[in-house]
Amino acid sequence: MDILFVYYYPSGGVETLARQRSHALKIYDINFHFLYYKQGPGIQNINSNSTFITNKDSEIQEIINNGHYEVIIVCSDHSFLPRVRNMNFKGKLIYEVQGLGSFLEAEEWLRQAQPYVEANADAILLPKTPHLIELTEKYYPLIKKFSFHNCIDINMFSYKKTNREEIYPVIGWVGRIEENKNWKGFLEIGYELVKINPLIKLWMFIDSSLTSANQENQFKNTINEYKLNNNLHIHDNVPHQKMPEYYSIIRDSGGFLCSTSKVEGFGYAIVEAMSCRCPVLTTDSDGIKSFVIHNYTGKIYPHDNIKAATEEAKILLFNNALRQKISLHAQRYIYTYFTPRKYAKSFIKMLRELGVYTK
Repeated sequence: MDILFVYYYPSGGVETLARQRSHALKIYDINFHFLYYKQGPGIQNINSNSTFITNKDSEIQEIINNGHYEVIIVCSDHSFLPRVRNMNFKGKLIYEVQGLGSFLEAEEWLRQAQPYVEANADAILLPKTPHLIELTEKYYPLIKKFSFHNCIDINMFSYKKTNREEIYPVIGWVGRIEENKNWKGFLEIGYELVKINPLIKLWMFIDSSLTSANQENQFKNTINEYKLNNNLHIHDNVPHQKMPEYYSIIRDSGGFLCSTSKVEGFGYAIVEAMSCRCPVLTTDSDGIKSFVIHNYTGKIYPHDNIKAATEEAKILLFNNALRQKISLHAQRYIYTYFTPRKYAKSFIKMLRELGVYTK
């Protein structure tokens, strides 16, 4: 069967999930087609011929007619639900909830989405993220909901011995230069660590096409304020398949991945790093509770507590026995609970309950 996945543009964790899910279900003869309204940097990661870029009703109508889809999954954009129903789509329509920013942002989004979802969707799909589960129960008590962990390609995302060797520890960060990802928190932690070791490198993996002018100005001013220009290196729009190499380099350097998000719906970058045996330090940002267990699979620090973050970072930098233990536990945890096979099993169970998969 063919399923159409719909989202604004190919970028970030949603685009990653779309591809990971496609790989997981392909062996079960479930094929995904992708509809994005506009071009995005993640298009470089897609090698499928079944990817469409358009926001014109006439073209979307043609895609739906030609695709004969039994299921369409619409991520985040509740306004698309009545559009597709008005195109005479009679199949199952699933509204997918991923991310949506902070708790208050997610609540406002889901509150506004309520009439659209209730009138048009057959089900809601979401990760096992506490605040998203709470909000969907609050605003959609009568709609069928399916909640299970996202997945990762553990064959692609594994530790890779590289020829590059960084002499000094590298602290990595992955995200957009925006408020919820809390780039300022990372620069503050970096500033404190550079005071301890002036040779530490800070690598930020960003997508500059999604940075507003206001955030960019604040970002540059903060870098200058903390005098981090010599320590900081920006990696802009790195192809997804290159990231295992970078996570492996960070690990071998004696560094770690730092996540400073205020709220995470899932946190793909953290899962990817863990899968590559790269230690992680993260805020207690909700979605990460599914896989980061403090001092077992990673380290967690309280929001906005730069002193606590710095102390935890120092342990990862200087206690090699503990960082090795955490790294191995992390990889095993991901390889046990976030496999494509487990995801496919849960996804097929959902399709069966919706009456569209009979194998």
